[in-house]
Amino acid sequence: MLIDGQRASDRAIETVLRYYAAFNRGDAEGMLELLTDEVAHDANQGERSVGIEAFRAFLARMNRCYREQLREIIVTATQDGCRAAAEYVVQGEYLADDEGLPPARGQRYELPGGAFFELRDGRIARVTNYYNLADWIRQVGG
Repeated sequence: MLIDGQRASDRAIETVLRYYAAFNRGDAEGMLELLTDEVAHDANQGERSVGIEAFRAFLARMNRCYREQLREIIVTATQDGCRAAAEYVVQGEYLADDEGLPPARGQRYELPGGAFFELRDGRIARVTNYYNLADWIRQVGG
């Protein structure tokens, strides 16, 4: 298989990898640049939010409560480049209390996670995140 960036699936994978590279740099603006204005975001076991400003607010909360890096990122995409999926390992630190979750005391955690994406015109139109919340709560001592 030739991966040369010319196929729609290659471009979708590249977009998702750029999104995660921005995440790992802590570059919220870099992440937001890759999203459509009406991006749909399904947070793990949460409500769907829609739009850049809702996503910006989510990132602000995440940056306040957590310090995370994603490792072992694997991305696949459909041939037409309209959908992609990612699997990774989250290595993090729980910095500040997040609503409805156990108290934060700088606990460290590591767990597998995944995400599904819809892409449109080279940008991410939907992000749906999954991880094992019960495992995370066990790791932070909840």
